Amino acid sequence: MRIWFKEWKDNHLLADYEVTDVSDETRTHKIFHGLEEACNHFDLSVPIWLESTVRDFKRGAKARFYQDNFVDEIEFDYLEIHVIEED
Repeated sequence: MRIWFKEWKDNHLLADYEVTDVSDETRTHKIFHGLEEACNHFDLSVPIWLESTVRDFKRGAKARFYQDNFVDEIEFDYLEIHVIEED
């Protein structure tokens, strides 16, 4: 599984990071581990999955984490997660 994480501000891509997971874990575990790895890379706290975030992710394997998803203040508009390849 490959997951692409992107930080956006004012419709400009600030930073991106790709996580590849070839483990035998479940899809959900791979996504959670990937999000944790990306947040470590970006030096962020791990965001909270709100109902709207989960709904968007289920709809298209893509979601955005806004300020409401984070406990700490963020310096960008949102963090986007996108599954770009599944096993």
